[in-house]
Amino acid sequence: MDAAMVTAIAALIGGPVAAAAAMYGTRGANRAAREGTAVNGFSNLTDQLQEERKELRAEVATVRAELAAEKADNARLRLLVQQLGGQP
Repeated sequence: MDAAMVTAIAALIGGPVAAAAAMYGTRGANRAAREGTAVNGFSNLTDQLQEERKELRAEVATVRAELAAEKADNARLRLLVQQLGGQP
């Protein structure tokens, strides 16, 4: 075998090996990118849920305050009805 034949055989073997290595490397990079995207997605979702929960807690506190005021007004009106001689 002369040098040209060795070079040709090396090129024929080296090309597919390089392509396989590139594909394998790309798979790893794609997997890492997908995993990173999933983690970021879960993080964003968690942040959004925590914000919604905070807003809902504030809304529940407001509704509870309104309910307490209504109960107090109801009790006041019952007492007024009793004072006027009626049945509540």
